[in-house]
Amino acid sequence: MTVMAPPLTGALSSQAEWNSIDWAQIAKTVKRLQRRIAKAATDQKWGKVKSLQWLLTHSRSAKLLAVKKVTSNRGKNTAGVDGIVWLTNEQKLTGVETLNRRGYQPKPLRRIYIPKSNGSKRPLGIPSIKDRAYQALHLLALEPVSETGADPNVYGFRPYRSTADAVAQCFNVLSRKSSAKWVLEGDIKSCFDEIDHDWLRKSIPMDTQVLNKWLRCGYLDKGILFHTRAGTPQGGVISPTLMVMTLQGLEQCVKAVCKRSDKVHVVVYADDFVVTASSKEVLTDKVRPAIEHFLKTRGLRLSQEKTSITHIDKGFDFLGFNFRKYKEKLLIKPAKSNCLKFLRILAQELKRLRAESAEIVIRVLNPKIRGWANYYRHVVSSQIFSTIAHRLFWMTWRWARRRHPNKSAAWVKRKYYANLGNNNWVFFGRNYSKQLTLYLFSPTTVSIKRHVKIKSEANPYDAAFAAYYSNRRQQRFSSPSPSVIEKVLV
Repeated sequence: MTVMAPPLTGALSSQAEWNSIDWAQIAKTVKRLQRRIAKAATDQKWGKVKSLQWLLTHSRSAKLLAVKKVTSNRGKNTAGVDGIVWLTNEQKLTGVETLNRRGYQPKPLRRIYIPKSNGSKRPLGIPSIKDRAYQALHLLALEPVSETGADPNVYGFRPYRSTADAVAQCFNVLSRKSSAKWVLEGDIKSCFDEIDHDWLRKSIPMDTQVLNKWLRCGYLDKGILFHTRAGTPQGGVISPTLMVMTLQGLEQCVKAVCKRSDKVHVVVYADDFVVTASSKEVLTDKVRPAIEHFLKTRGLRLSQEKTSITHIDKGFDFLGFNFRKYKEKLLIKPAKSNCLKFLRILAQELKRLRAESAEIVIRVLNPKIRGWANYYRHVVSSQIFSTIAHRLFWMTWRWARRRHPNKSAAWVKRKYYANLGNNNWVFFGRNYSKQLTLYLFSPTTVSIKRHVKIKSEANPYDAAFAAYYSNRRQQRFSSPSPSVIEKVLV
């Protein structure tokens, strides 16, 4: 049962309200310290890095920012084993005062299981809200170091980087006629769960005492306490950055055993990666052994089922995209398996909502359709978008006919389908109390535009790249919204 932390009392009651805090100034103060940490890491001054990290993790500004992060994300209402969440401003301010190193002891993780696409379940460890806030605090001090030393073509779990950047890099290294023809698709088996604790303690530049407590806190599963001997919890705030730092050096390791003529390039996203090469022998004899040795020193190993070597003419799937050359022309499309999975999700939602109004159906489906279409808007997706829109029409048509089995097709069309632009079959619903008309979003209205990849060497904690990141943000927010069909008419 979820309970809330006790209300603000005593001296804390005289503090300023949470909403009155100048968050811009707080962020500016923290960013200034983070840039100093990044500069010290670049200069290999690890003593100074440690001192600045200590200063940051003990500053009130960083504590406020850490609490704000964990109380405003999607997991803010998820409690750990103690059942406590911080919802009110008073509870958040109280939480800030509890983020002290002296006497700190993390609680065991709450173990839950989430389903995977192959039918199995992935274990997820949920720290308490206080432990999540303390991890977020130390992440503020660790991320500048991680970003300074990260491999240039790692795109998962890093600020301002996305799958679109990873896909664009794959295009860059595979699209030319002279590009490599062979690709190693790699997947690290249970990456979060098997990272060696000794390696983490020796290699991660942060407060070792605090890190050791997180690694050894254990987890509760069905009321039984289990000890953790390897890995980092997938539900931990700092765990993704620890994984990025664990894989730091993979690209250099691979290129060290290869020649320039081997055309070796590495693209990593989370625990998935691809390595290109000029021949299959380079991948089997040089690249794969080097990767296996690199991972072994960190307690990791490749997944034999998900790791394979493929010719680019046959194609391969990566991050939900299919990469394949057709007569020397590289085309990147949505993966067939992901399209079929998306259609199954839509069909299941319509089945679940068969007794609801058209308005409710549209409110549920629109975010899913828009999110899926936006994910694929940077690649060759026009034909797939048309196919999805066509299948979606027949799904809604069957949904409407099932609700009115005794009505004619013409009657159903008049009730549920409107003319909008050049489309005479746009599924719509009305909210009569608010006098609103909602239209089903169509993926065909999303314009295809190639993504401009982030610079591989860009570091958000380096002042030299401040103007570069500012320009990217302006370009992102100045782009027109792709939602053209979905309108709300009064």
